[in-house]
Amino acid sequence: MSSIRLADLAQQLDAKLHGDSELIITGIASISSAQAGHITFFSDSRFRDKLSSCQASAVVLTEENLPFSTCAALVVDNPYLTYARMAQLMDTTPKPAENISACAVLAPDVSLGQRVAIGANAVIESGVVLKDDVIIGPGCFIGKNTHIGARTRLWANVTVYHDISIGAQCLIQSGAVIGSDGFGYANDSGNWIKIPQLGRVIIGDQVEIGACTTIDRGALDDTRIGNGVMIDNQCQIAHNVVIGDNTAVAGGVIMAGSLTIGSYCMIGGASVINGHIAICDKVTVTGMGMVMRPITEPGVYSSGIPLQQNKVWRKTAALVLNISYMNKKIKAIERKLGKFNRLLPLRG
Repeated sequence: MSSIRLADLAQQLDAKLHGDSELIITGIASISSAQAGHITFFSDSRFRDKLSSCQASAVVLTEENLPFSTCAALVVDNPYLTYARMAQLMDTTPKPAENISACAVLAPDVSLGQRVAIGANAVIESGVVLKDDVIIGPGCFIGKNTHIGARTRLWANVTVYHDISIGAQCLIQSGAVIGSDGFGYANDSGNWIKIPQLGRVIIGDQVEIGACTTIDRGALDDTRIGNGVMIDNQCQIAHNVVIGDNTAVAGGVIMAGSLTIGSYCMIGGASVINGHIAICDKVTVTGMGMVMRPITEPGVYSSGIPLQQNKVWRKTAALVLNISYMNKKIKAIERKLGKFNRLLPLRG
């Protein structure tokens, strides 16, 4: 949608309109860069001074911030959530493909739903099922017997191996690899013997997978990604990982094999999570967290040393490396103090 009347936008967003209902909104912009024709949003009362200098035609905000607005306004309870829905309404992102390209390669027995689009140089192998409104971008590879649900979109150069199941309304960004072999080997007197990965990857509905993220297939059981899971760019999801519904994973996260993560979790960027452990529902791991043991209680968990000036960090690192020695010294001092206290005469 390239433009919309403000009254129509308010109706679709279930917002209370203040100001000129006939304004034409042509785009969304940040509060600092918005110009005439734009709509923006405001959610942090600490920066109310930005409202007075805002050049947008309209702003989305809460009732308490309405008196500080100098332009038309849409009043809602949650401006950021409304911004997300507004962006969906006005999204002008082109589709990954518009039709079935003559340069695409499809096996004779591929099952195509209605309005399927497949870009140039995509390869769709035997037994694949693409449901209604699936879009496969240029250069994608879809392996044998894979099933992709309705309205799922794959951007260019996504690789989906054989026997994979992807649900409805998913979005997979360029360069993602779904169903590659997990890292499984047995050692025979120093020689590594490959263990074929016989499981699959099962992805639920409304899942998003970021660019260049890899999700390995299971060794025997399946790797499973629940409904509504959001995975950012350049993540590594190892074999047999299970991620519960509506969990969000930020960029650069590494998950070792046979990890189970509950529902409604948030995993901060560049975190590393050990394999063969479980994390319960509603856990937040802050950025660069190193999770080595199971987490059994909901809450926020952190690890690592925050950024310091290098000379301060060197001292901190030296202290950390000497913790074991210092602990022994403290215990020795405590023992001596204990003996000393026992030798003191009792006071009457």
